[in-house]
Amino acid sequence: MTGDDLATVDSLRVSVGARVLVDGVSLRVRPGRVTALVGPSGSGKTTTALALLGACPDGARVSGTVTVGGAAPSTGPGAPVGYVPQHPGAVLNPARRVGVLLRDLARVHGGGPEAVRQALLDAELDDVEGVLRRFPHQLSGGQQQRVVLAQALLTGARVIVADEPTTGQDPATTRRLAALLGRLVARGTGLLLLSHDLALVRGLADEVVVLADGRAVRTGPPGEVLGEPEAPPVFRASSAGTAAPSAPVRLDVGGLTARHPGGAAVLREVALTLRAGECLALVGRSGSGKTTLGRCLAGLHPRHEGTVTLDGRPLPRSVRRRGRRELAAVQYVFQDARAAFADHRPVLDQVARAAVRLRGLTPAAATGEARELLAGLGLDPAKASRPPGGLSGGELQRAALARALIVGPAVLVCDEITSGLDAASRSAILAHLADRRDRAGLALLFISHDPTAVSALADTVLTLADGRPQPAVPAPVTG
Repeated sequence: MTGDDLATVDSLRVSVGARVLVDGVSLRVRPGRVTALVGPSGSGKTTTALALLGACPDGARVSGTVTVGGAAPSTGPGAPVGYVPQHPGAVLNPARRVGVLLRDLARVHGGGPEAVRQALLDAELDDVEGVLRRFPHQLSGGQQQRVVLAQALLTGARVIVADEPTTGQDPATTRRLAALLGRLVARGTGLLLLSHDLALVRGLADEVVVLADGRAVRTGPPGEVLGEPEAPPVFRASSAGTAAPSAPVRLDVGGLTARHPGGAAVLREVALTLRAGECLALVGRSGSGKTTLGRCLAGLHPRHEGTVTLDGRPLPRSVRRRGRRELAAVQYVFQDARAAFADHRPVLDQVARAAVRLRGLTPAAATGEARELLAGLGLDPAKASRPPGGLSGGELQRAALARALIVGPAVLVCDEITSGLDAASRSAILAHLADRRDRAGLALLFISHDPTAVSALADTVLTLADGRPQPAVPAPVTG
């Protein structure tokens, strides 16, 4: 470690049982500089980054040296490393309002209400008072991510680890967050950036470390390591835009107005129709109500008015009042896949259990089908035999999709399911969804900030702005 280094990782090796998660990785985080970790899902990026916080998987054997500020890494109120995880809901207390969380943190670090307000503004959250009143689950994934960034700002950490910080953000917010991170770095903060967004990496990073299978395979400036930008491999759905107008209506929504506790409306008079074999993309800025609409359709946000029918029959507002057929028919894939799995049960078992519960399959038949489906989505069933903590965020996202598809839904709500994936994995998932749509008539509500994925899969695009629907338009077609 040189005198200029804020943190170092030297020859880090992390293994659990016979599995080697990270093998000989080294990197430096310097003041006013950005070090980026890139590589496919499961390559060891998050495991490497968490070493700076002194966090390792349960039962892990660790060798090598990790130092932060010349000492061993630490956690707690005085820790010198701020962490913005890919799945921010995991570090926000669900039972406490955001204002309480941030004010308590500010007091520990000698700040008051104005420091909280400024941190939220610096994290590009404009509706400060509204955010402070809400519980974490009442925020969109993008808003949760920015609240966690505000937490890191309040601690005054000199090193910030940002794991996919633009995941779930609309393009305008992504640009603003990139500018914010650039300003923090200009003030002397050291940033370790984990990202599949190579445009973001090219714009911010001073040094790039490319990981593959837990090893650092290339290190250097982004221009040398990443080369010139290339168009990512993206699946083109040949039948996108061709949903038959005579296809049966699966889901019909009219006059849907949704509220948070306290009466604040987050959706206003939303109407949409979704036919068999159709993909409707739902777009809009973070916080515009996209996730709330998806949760209403899935029965996870019963505090709403209006009509929702499935195959012409009213759909109960609450998931608790839906029967097995209705539960199987409308499936929801969460943006935060990690929070959707129980911690200590193998992921494969949890995927198979959905088919046992909602389709009546035997455990053996369900497990066999789960293995085949996971493999088709690019996830090795052997990996899926581990608990969730043994999988990367991208791997868990594919497992979450498998768990929804295995029950044979008529309607699938996908909430930013490609945002934490590398380009090849994203293409594989889009191809699988298009195949289900075309062969089985699956109706898709595709919530996304990814314009390339939208143009590849969607027939129609519906934009939400401040909870209100704008006129639906055909999806753009790209070459």
